[in-house]
Amino acid sequence: MLDSWPEAIFYLGVLVLVAFLIALLIVGTFETRKLKLQADQAEDLRQLVRRFEQLAEGTLDAQQRTASDLAELRARATSIEQILRTVD
Repeated sequence: MLDSWPEAIFYLGVLVLVAFLIALLIVGTFETRKLKLQADQAEDLRQLVRRFEQLAEGTLDAQQRTASDLAELRARATSIEQILRTVD
């Protein structure tokens, strides 16, 4: 087995070093996975923001068309009222 204390201490040191390296590998793997998940969440959020911006633009366009149509209808109604007043 082991012949002396220095040899036992050496092997114990090697064992601690190997355990430390394995722990570093595991922590690194978890950190990499966590960063990838955060990057995926950030990309999903960017896509959601782009979709919201597109919907907002579409809504603004529809509101502008509706306002234009309403203004035209008001002008026509005013014109019809004037024609009806002249008929009386």
